[in-house]
Amino acid sequence: MSLYTLKPQFQATLRPLARSLAGIGVTANQVTIATVLVSIAVGSLVAGMLPDPRWFLLIPLWMFVRMAFNAIDGMIACEFGGKSRLGAYLNELSDVVADAALYLPFALLPPFSPLWVGIVIVLALLSEHAGALGPLVGASRRFDGPMGKSDRAFVFGALGLWAGLGAPLPEWAALALPAMVLALVLTIVNRVRCGLREVE
Repeated sequence: MSLYTLKPQFQATLRPLARSLAGIGVTANQVTIATVLVSIAVGSLVAGMLPDPRWFLLIPLWMFVRMAFNAIDGMIACEFGGKSRLGAYLNELSDVVADAALYLPFALLPPFSPLWVGIVIVLALLSEHAGALGPLVGASRRFDGPMGKSDRAFVFGALGLWAGLGAPLPEWAALALPAMVLALVLTIVNRVRCGLREVE
């Protein structure tokens, strides 16, 4: 189970905007590149403004907007004739770069550990790699959960909202990251297993 299952409804809401952008010549690759650049800027700004935690409110706000942009670039590519080989590379590479940029500020926020944030970033990268390898064995690109991109955005968005509202995070909040690590390991296993099962 993953929040990814809500993507069709989310796309339906954004389809008119995607159609309008494609109509004025905006390409999927332009949306993808803009999204990763803003993600890097947001992550850098939040980290640079510490110890003021209020800037963490940008994380959930941008996470939501970023999900919308990701849906829009996919629709421009697949539904409005904007698909390209370069776009396939950009789509996969930009996601892991943007994720890392938005997760890294939490390494500087008590009570989170830089080690656990680093492990989450590495496993998030591996989980997306495991999903992207599906076509290599004849399967589809896998988005299995329980800790896909949308789920990670929800967790870090919630933590960013909590921190940004100014209340000190309790020590037990640090347990969110080990829990994410376990969920990411399960996600990697699920994506490999489901990909292999698909081509049996």
